[in-house]
Amino acid sequence: MSSTTLRSAQSTGEVLREIPLPPYVTGEDAQFAVRAVVVHAPRRWSGGTVCRNDANPHPCRLHRWGRRVLALRGLPPAAIDALVEQGDPAAVLPPPVQPGA
Repeated sequence: MSSTTLRSAQSTGEVLREIPLPPYVTGEDAQFAVRAVVVHAPRRWSGGTVCRNDANPHPCRLHRWGRRVLALRGLPPAAIDALVEQGDPAAVLPPPVQPGA
């Protein structure tokens, strides 16, 4: 097997592990994303940082998906971190940021 074949197989495997993003982010998608980042928050454990919900290495797939959706919604990383620290999976998001506004 050539190195090109190995490289493409690895990148395909990485892509398959990610949860697809919605074509556009609705309010419902954003609320699911808030729940994902809060429920799948990091937790310090003897073996390192793990997902609080499923004990996978942090950030788990759902936490990464939630962060990507919230970023598409216009939230900066600091605002997403604040939601995680707040710890409320039903937190209400501010209105989406309009580009150029």
